[in-house]
Order: sequence, then structure tokens, then C-alpha cells
Amino acid sequence: MLTVVSCETKDVTQFTDEALNDSFTDLSGNTVTFKDILERNKGKTMVLEVWASWCSDCIKGMPKLKKLQEDYKNVVYVFLSLDRNHGAWKRGIEKYNVVGQHYFMESGREGAFGSFADLNWIPRYMVIDENGQIKLFEAIEADDKNIAEVLK
Repeated sequence: MLTVVSCETKDVTQFTDEALNDSFTDLSGNTVTFKDILERNKGKTMVLEVWASWCSDCIKGMPKLKKLQEDYKNVVYVFLSLDRNHGAWKRGIEKYNVVGQHYFMESGREGAFGSFADLNWIPRYMVIDENGQIKLFEAIEADDKNIAEVLK
């Protein structure tokens, strides 16, 4: 029997066209693409979190997220929700006082963005630079040392 173990992390620096064109819904009910979200934040560093209000690890990680937001105030925080419906999503934002830009992932985990990101766990964090390039493709804790490293 042969077992192969790899500690290699994905070195992805750009979004695919499919991921860029995936549709999301903002809090006002408008449909936007991921490309629109990047464009809105051009010139700013973004921390992106994929989360859901039903996700216990997401909720347990909120204090770490709030600490990250406290430590890096000049960063834009974008939240992509995998909640089951818009009502649960909006209630979760309010209940957990999640501060940042919010979008509902209409296509879900299996959609173009979810497939690109290989969403096998949430919460899931990415760091995107001011030019829309991915600086950190994958972290599952807001206090991951790699997040702080790329935000310096």
C-alpha cells in the first residue's frame, strides 16, 4: 500500500473567469458578480470570509475575526454567505454583529466561485491585494499566522 501525504498549499494568485462572473446578492437584493465586488474594492486590501450563520466553527471564530478587524482597520472585510436563505443570512449578520460588506452566494458551494475556491470547509479566508490578486488562497482560522503575514 502506498500513501502520499502533501503539505503543499495551493499557490493560486488569480481568479478564473468563471469565478469572476459568478453571481451574488447584496443586502439590498441587487445581483452583482464577484468581478463587481473586486472592482468596488480596487485599490484596497481585502480579507474575504466564506461563512454561514448555521456554521458552528464560523460562530466560534467570530472573536478571532473581530480581533483581526481591530488589528487591521485599513483592510476591507468581505463576507460571502452560504446560508440556506436570505432571511437566515440577514439574521446571522445582525445576531453576530458581522461588520463588513455582505453578499449571499446564490450558486452555493457547488457554483463557479465555490468550485474555484474548493470550499471543503468553512469558515474560509482569502486575502486579496489592492489589484485583485490573491495573496493568500486558503486559511480556516482568522488568527492564522499567514493572514497576518500577508497583511503586514
